[in-house]
Amino acid sequence: MGYGAVIFDMDGVLIDSEFFYLDRTYRELVKKYPWVKREELFPTVGMSAQEDRILLSRLARKEPGDAEFERELQEIYKDSEIKDFNDVLYPEVPGVLDGLKRQGYQIALASSSPLLTIQRMLKQCGLEDFFDSVISGEQVNESKPNPEIYEKTMEKLGRKPGECLIVEDSTYGVRAGAAAGADVAARLDDRFCFDQSPAAYFIHTLDDVWELL
Repeated sequence: MGYGAVIFDMDGVLIDSEFFYLDRTYRELVKKYPWVKREELFPTVGMSAQEDRILLSRLARKEPGDAEFERELQEIYKDSEIKDFNDVLYPEVPGVLDGLKRQGYQIALASSSPLLTIQRMLKQCGLEDFFDSVISGEQVNESKPNPEIYEKTMEKLGRKPGECLIVEDSTYGVRAGAAAGADVAARLDDRFCFDQSPAAYFIHTLDDVWELL
């Protein structure tokens, strides 16, 4: 297969954060909007911030851009920050990254999360030195499922799509990786009803990546 680089998403791939964020949003929303159902929030996993707000506005029966609702969401998001990312880091991650680095693979991170959040996660978990490239959704014009973030990452690495293995989980992330022309290994997660059908491979843990390289 000739892979020379492995590109990771962050939320749901390196850290088990997505249910934490979703559950916090649900618990706060339902206090004021009791008709909102938890499963109605599943599509927000991996969604861009703009689309997330539009969906939540619809679920709360608010007009998009409603100032009061925007303030409520800001408070929810502020309170939803993970204090210590070590609490949600998948245990196999440091060993997998170390092994990839030792074997000469380029390693990149391409996440829709804010850059400051990504940097805080990497620093808290001691993972900063493993990555040759780190790109946030704030650094691209179009969010996943648009392939821009992966195309930009491959350009920074100096790699063609066929030389890269992308590790993703969400519907939007898997679609973005496949649209960029690379093979995608989808981390299986039955909590959110993801459509991972464009993926080339399916893995249960990052340790399974070794079988694909």
